[in-house]
Amino acid sequence: MFAMPAIRRLACVASLLCAAIRPGWAGPAELPVALRPDVPYLSVAAGTLASVLSGGSSDNAPTPVAAFALRTRPVTVAEFLRFTDAQPEWSRTQVPALFADGNYLHDMEVLGAAQRGAQAVTNVSWFAAQAFCESEQARLPTWYEWEYVAAADATHADARKDPAWRARILGWYSQPASQRQLRVGGDANFYGVQDMHGLIWEWVDDFNALLVSADSRNQGDPDQLQYCGAGAISLQDRENFAILMRVALLSSLSGTDSTMDLGFRCARSLAP
Repeated sequence: MFAMPAIRRLACVASLLCAAIRPGWAGPAELPVALRPDVPYLSVAAGTLASVLSGGSSDNAPTPVAAFALRTRPVTVAEFLRFTDAQPEWSRTQVPALFADGNYLHDMEVLGAAQRGAQAVTNVSWFAAQAFCESEQARLPTWYEWEYVAAADATHADARKDPAWRARILGWYSQPASQRQLRVGGDANFYGVQDMHGLIWEWVDDFNALLVSADSRNQGDPDQLQYCGAGAISLQDRENFAILMRVALLSSLSGTDSTMDLGFRCARSLAP
């Protein structure tokens, strides 16, 4: 597993490597107006997240989250195919093995037009997800940004203390991937964002910074923080199994991995 600075450096050189592998490629570019998805970004006000994950803090202080904008829905198959049409170096047949594994975009082209427009794209690597977001002048959300919005139900900004809400979400995570529906457009939560739960797992920008110590005696250990960097985290609430499952999945991945129920949405930073 790469440390975060290493994978960030890989992302930074991706354009150069793809340009070398695919002569004439100019790198990530904004999609033409006609190809941009008709999906709005919603502004999310700054706040704090009393997270079960502590960014190396020994006092369990809430984590500040700056204002940002988030795509209302995950990226669909049709949207991603428009992206690969505009930037074919990210298509299944042309993407370098350095940026995607053999499952990349598996079976996507066999879907009908109606399915493509309604189904969340999966089998997408972290590198490809970042490239798509860059084409929208955006980026993948950070772990804390994603969890900040995912903590909401329909009427509350933070519903994580509601046992019934937690049970419903955990019930979805316990379903086999083959039984899940990938159709976007579920009910909006407190922020107006859809499909944070119940549809797919989602990439976050700093997925591989989720390094967890299994020994509670190490929580807040400054040596661990120095070794793992600012993304080092410690579990504070071991009863929130859905979050632990998300940590377990994301921390097990590399940037080239793709799975049948892992997709993404994009975010944008906002001025303070």
